[in-house]
Amino acid sequence: MQRAKVVGSATATLKHLSMRSAKLLIVQPLGVDRSNDGFPLLVVDTVGAGAGDDVLITSDGRFARQHLSENTPVRWTIIGIEDQ
Repeated sequence: MQRAKVVGSATATLKHLSMRSAKLLIVQPLGVDRSNDGFPLLVVDTVGAGAGDDVLITSDGRFARQHLSENTPVRWTIIGIEDQ
């Protein structure tokens, strides 16, 4: 699990069948001191996050399979929105 900030959204003209109704967001992972930690990631939003939100992301494949389908190729998902 890692903290990140939503910096934008993405639109895909072609998606894997398991992602048909999934919203895609671009997030910037954050370090402990809230500085950028690596490159931005494309994630699947499972909680209704929006631009500017601080979120928690995970690369847990089991979580993605529970929310999308058993054969999804998704790696990164948003699992929570931080309170302000």
